[in-house]
Amino acid sequence: MTFMGFPLSNLFLYFILYSCLGWVMETCYCSILEHRLVPRGFLYGPICPIYGGGVTLMILFFTPLKKNLVLFYAVAVVVMTSWEYFVGWVLEITTHVKYWDYSQYRFNLKGRVCLWVALTWGILSYIVIFFIHPPIQSLVTQLPVWLEFMLCGAFLALLLVDATFTIRNLVLVAMHVESVAQLGQELQLQLALGKAELGGRLEDSASALRERYRDQVAQLEKCSRRFRNAYCTMKASHKYSVSHEDILAAAELAKEELLRRKNALKSLRIRR
Repeated sequence: MTFMGFPLSNLFLYFILYSCLGWVMETCYCSILEHRLVPRGFLYGPICPIYGGGVTLMILFFTPLKKNLVLFYAVAVVVMTSWEYFVGWVLEITTHVKYWDYSQYRFNLKGRVCLWVALTWGILSYIVIFFIHPPIQSLVTQLPVWLEFMLCGAFLALLLVDATFTIRNLVLVAMHVESVAQLGQELQLQLALGKAELGGRLEDSASALRERYRDQVAQLEKCSRRFRNAYCTMKASHKYSVSHEDILAAAELAKEELLRRKNALKSLRIRR
């Protein structure tokens, strides 16, 4: 079977190979920056699928543009930046966590992509398509058919097992992020109510709430330890953060409601 003129088995081997090379590149780069070993990628194995998928897109769509370098570079920047944005968006909505954030750089889009990284994608695409991929393509096409299919089967099985365990861990992380965010908002609301001299009404549940919060934080730290080691900038997405203004507004509404009930009880007692 082929896709856009490429055998599917070849494309899969390219995906695996470039995912591993991407993992090596990211691990070396981040380890140098942080002065410690940083095994990048959220899969357990030495693989970064975002690079494998990205280079596969390069092979499929950029190869026909090799004769026009300006068009090649422009398309590479647009396609690869869109791919990085899409992967970041999918991870955020499924796990509620940002694994990388370019917000500190100028000309970024929601922290998922930024200008200098987009321009770098164009340069990397040129290096991959013109210098790295030709010898790799020659090597893969010379593999015996039986060996090619054996490699595809073995890598696919390993990838599926790895992805299964990783997705399970990501689901647990997402659940704990939601729980910690909700409990954190409740604790902050209690603090705001306490400042409004209404915290005594919530004192009975405060201890249990704090205990639940500490337990959920401990569970989240346990589940996300490997991801935090690989992505030191990871953080909960904006959807699960709460501003100081939101807390004060919620506290004011709660204060008004409690005072309304207090006045209603006073009126009832006077009538009696």
